[in-house]
Amino acid sequence: MSMKAAELRAQGKDIISLSMGEPDFDTPEHIRSAAIAAIHAGQTRYTAVDGTPGLKKAVIDKLERDNKLTYEADEVLVSNGAKQAIYNLLQATINDGDEVLIPAPYWVSYPDMVRLADGEPVILSTSPKTDYLITPAQLAASITDRTRMIMLNSPSNPTGQVYSRQWLSDIGAVLLEHPRILICSDDIYEHIWWSQEPFASIGEVVPELKQRLVVVNGVSKGYAMTGWRIGYAAGPAAIIKEMRKVQGQSTSNPCSISQAAAEAALAGDQSCVAEMCKAFRKRHDWLVPALDALPGINCIPGNGAFYVFADCSGVIEELGLKDDLALAEHLLEHAGVATVPGTAFGAAGHLRLSFACDLETLQSAVQRIEQALKS
Repeated sequence: MSMKAAELRAQGKDIISLSMGEPDFDTPEHIRSAAIAAIHAGQTRYTAVDGTPGLKKAVIDKLERDNKLTYEADEVLVSNGAKQAIYNLLQATINDGDEVLIPAPYWVSYPDMVRLADGEPVILSTSPKTDYLITPAQLAASITDRTRMIMLNSPSNPTGQVYSRQWLSDIGAVLLEHPRILICSDDIYEHIWWSQEPFASIGEVVPELKQRLVVVNGVSKGYAMTGWRIGYAAGPAAIIKEMRKVQGQSTSNPCSISQAAAEAALAGDQSCVAEMCKAFRKRHDWLVPALDALPGINCIPGNGAFYVFADCSGVIEELGLKDDLALAEHLLEHAGVATVPGTAFGAAGHLRLSFACDLETLQSAVQRIEQALKS
């Protein structure tokens, strides 16, 4: 949808894109300055495959400071974005026929990355009744002797829902009964969070799981650094070692300049993160009720990330459309608004709308959508 929106813009059409998961803020000044200083200092050569010592220390300090998780240097891998870290993990641990549990709605790349590792994605469907979160009973019923890993993502892309400490505790209790299962905790939206209780990773809540937990995070979302392509993973040294081998034979080290910038992001002043989060919440608090007020659309509030996941099954039926893909096409053609069909996230009948754009743009987009639903 993003590509199609860009094509229509190139044709001169007025298109509002709510499809991209990319903050509209500039990378903070102190982070950009660190990158420029690194260039002037000649930090333009290969680094270690798994990242510079300075950045790895910043990652270790961040995980201890924010997540109460303690790691050593050989338990950390810096990659070309969080996506590569997850890909490395799956390639290093998943064998032919291994099952990976993926709660749906899910980030679009999870199932295909599992398939690329010759694994079998097992989708655990959820609904608004459970805030799009799996239940402990659902998890327990889905585990087989082939289950090797579960993917957790909080705050969630695409729903914006978050796992409470109690939820993590209950899920952790189930996982403790199955010591073969690895946990991938995708925390990339950690800093875009406004739930009543603070963010918690499952390793903090259930420390007994730490020896089979791999935490994945990065600087793209929280620090508006999507183009810098820096993510990281922290986990057991034996697993990180195998992930490093995968990366060493694919891309080798991440960009040296980007690593210097990421070190400044993680170790420097964090007030910029809070300011961006404040803006995202303001947009969320306007957009959710505005969409929910439209006929045929049901939209529940989230507690993080910068997405709204709207149940549009009523609109699809009213307009006589085939599915959510057809609805996304309808809105692009008749409203000039690009969204992402829920089918891409394993949840048909929904649309994901990003509010990583200014409030005025969101207001204009909702007005257009309202008019298109009447046509």
